[in-house]
Amino acid sequence: ENNPPKSAGHGPVPPSSQPPVETEQSGSSSENHSSVCFPDGVKVLHDSPNARVDICFVHGLTGDRESTWTAEGQSTPWPQTLLPHILSGVRILTYGYDAYIARKSVASSNRLIDHATNLLNDLTAERAVCDASSRPLIFVAHSLGGLVCKEAILLSKNTPEPHLRGIFNCTKAIAFLGTPHKGSWMADWAKIPASALGLVKSTNKSLVKVLGTDDQFLESIQGRFVAMMRDLREADRRLEVTCFFEELPLPIVGKVVSKESATLESYSSFSIHANHRSMVRFSSTEDNGFKRLVGELVRWK
Repeated sequence: ENNPPKSAGHGPVPPSSQPPVETEQSGSSSENHSSVCFPDGVKVLHDSPNARVDICFVHGLTGDRESTWTAEGQSTPWPQTLLPHILSGVRILTYGYDAYIARKSVASSNRLIDHATNLLNDLTAERAVCDASSRPLIFVAHSLGGLVCKEAILLSKNTPEPHLRGIFNCTKAIAFLGTPHKGSWMADWAKIPASALGLVKSTNKSLVKVLGTDDQFLESIQGRFVAMMRDLREADRRLEVTCFFEELPLPIVGKVVSKESATLESYSSFSIHANHRSMVRFSSTEDNGFKRLVGELVRWK
């Protein structure tokens, strides 16, 4: 299912004239852009009366909070259907953001910071309402959602607002799935028109341009994240990180994130026998990618 273009109130967005290649946004989804607003913010997929940890899923640039995590031919995301049977005592959340909201001052708007700020604020508020502000937190992030997640944690670490520091203080682990951390990925992505990946809202922009930021800022995220991890180690606080990378190419586009870019030195990494889109769409507990990810979640919990 591919949703029609949406203008978000700042003028029309031209529809794509090409049939889209499936990426995150394609697939099963009960929400439709033409009939409802984009499903943003925090949604609870599974609650547990004795929850001891929150697991928050963050989708990538072209997805949404449910369809990104929903296998082909299924109607419900696997974190809701598969995880609760394996992980007891957890609350499972998914976070949504619309990466393509049109803005009047696009040139001066760093959208990645906007998404990270909203993730920090929304997740902080949701946990406060549920009396879970001090509960340990695990992130599972796909693609550029990993950059949004990193920036949100960094914002939490450096905020002058005490209540917003809880996300940094409580984060105990992050699973990055197909997240570009380093290397030449920005140059590679700059060559990929958004339309080639089926992003009907942005027919002419490259994926990097859609972020509304620049290469220097994207590089700075990794530098600041590595420095934060070093500081945590020196303070005897362990923040677990595991990276997963795609084994298969997408049609036409090829591999979206290379193994080199998707992995971090001195941290565990696993391959998933799937392309960039399907690497986060598990259909059963027998899927080997699911087993590898769940193995880490069980270890961290």
